[in-house]
Amino acid sequence: MTDTSKTPVANDTAVKKAGSIWSELGPTLAFILIYNVLLRFPEGDGLLTKDTALYWATGALIVITFAVVIQKLIKGQRIPPFLLVSSALIGSFGIAGILLQSKIFLFVKPTIINLIYASVIFGGLAVGRNIWKMLFHTVFELPDLAWKTLAIRWGLFFIAMAIWNEFLWRSFTEATWANWKLGNIVITLLFALANTPYTLKHMTAPAEPDDA
Repeated sequence: MTDTSKTPVANDTAVKKAGSIWSELGPTLAFILIYNVLLRFPEGDGLLTKDTALYWATGALIVITFAVVIQKLIKGQRIPPFLLVSSALIGSFGIAGILLQSKIFLFVKPTIINLIYASVIFGGLAVGRNIWKMLFHTVFELPDLAWKTLAIRWGLFFIAMAIWNEFLWRSFTEATWANWKLGNIVITLLFALANTPYTLKHMTAPAEPDDA
């Protein structure tokens, strides 16, 4: 006889994970969708033109990102610190770019966000504080050496992503840069998966569920 006692719990966990994934993908997908729709409009002056596509897409990104944060607050869910930092930077640089009608603010925003992440990680290590461990110690338990290794790997990853963003927007078209936002999410997921074997190898306790 099949034991179905854990089915509701498993279903709830699956729903939470799916919701978490969509909360990350939602703002990016909205950005790409609105940008590509506006690209089909004619060039010229006006609010809805090909030339304003990036501004409208950025506006949608800001609104939906803030909506995700507000939704988590209403539901009483834990908001990852990185989400708070990225939301603040997305809002500040995005609004500045829109108001000043300067796309440079929008192009360099991912660079600055990634460099801030890297600075926080390496700055913490420099003063004996492992930020990566502080953020994820409730998810799994690892020895200090493993936490340090993961922190260094992710710090270097964020630096690499900052360099990649600079190369991308300076070397390719605006449309290529804008549509590659989804590619950056894929790269991040692949990097996380690549570090999974190392994490599992050094785990000293069973992983605990966490909505972060």
